[in-house]
Amino acid sequence: MSEAVIPAAVHDLTGMTDAPATTGGAVEPLPLTGERTVPGIAEENYWFRRHEIAYARLLDRCAGKTVLEAGSGEGYGADMIATVATKVTGVDYDTGAVEHVRARYPRVEMIQGNLAALPLPDASVDVVVNFQVIEHLWDQGQFLRECLRVLRPGGELLISTPNRITFSPGRDTPLNPFHTRELNAAELTELLVEAGFEVAQMTGVHHGPSLKALDAKHGGSFIDAQIERALAGEPWPADLTADVAAVTIDDFVLIAEDIDASLDLVAIAVKP
Repeated sequence: MSEAVIPAAVHDLTGMTDAPATTGGAVEPLPLTGERTVPGIAEENYWFRRHEIAYARLLDRCAGKTVLEAGSGEGYGADMIATVATKVTGVDYDTGAVEHVRARYPRVEMIQGNLAALPLPDASVDVVVNFQVIEHLWDQGQFLRECLRVLRPGGELLISTPNRITFSPGRDTPLNPFHTRELNAAELTELLVEAGFEVAQMTGVHHGPSLKALDAKHGGSFIDAQIERALAGEPWPADLTADVAAVTIDDFVLIAEDIDASLDLVAIAVKP
């Protein structure tokens, strides 16, 4: 699928090495690769805001805490967390992403490392944030056990991932070629419990009224309209571009009801 419509954070051990470009002292955006979403691109805005809502809605859980973002990608989320947290550390495998975050978001301490062997001591953080990452990892259980290890007792793992039921409906393999395994709510819960966590909350991201109206306007699916245009490799219609660019996090809702119909899963898991 096109990187413009099926993005995700760079974090899956591919070893890409795009270094951040600069122009007159300004840090250039990271390129879209199909593995991450980045801010500031009109055609990407729907996906960016759909990722951003998890940070915004769970931000208060990071207030005054020592936070690790495991798989920090472009770094916009870690920087948002840094507005409320005592300390934010980002870990990412990708050299270019690490250098980009260091240049653009200096209040985030960046470490290049493998998420299957987090480069932090035992019981060293209060919160681990992992948004739109786990679906890219080959050993999801090992990663979750690492999150448990670095958390202090009572610490929280905040995690989001595409809901397999709606993201790759009716398929045994993910639509996104960068995803190794997608999960539904029951499967995510099982993985978390097996790793030693207690699942305190499982919610889902849904379209709110304005996005439901855009679904109707664009032939029944606002998402499919974007994918169709991206795959066509042609300029987007002005009205579609304008509608995508205007999306905000307030156009999404995060609720526990109807979890299997959600677009993305957002969970809070606690280390006993």
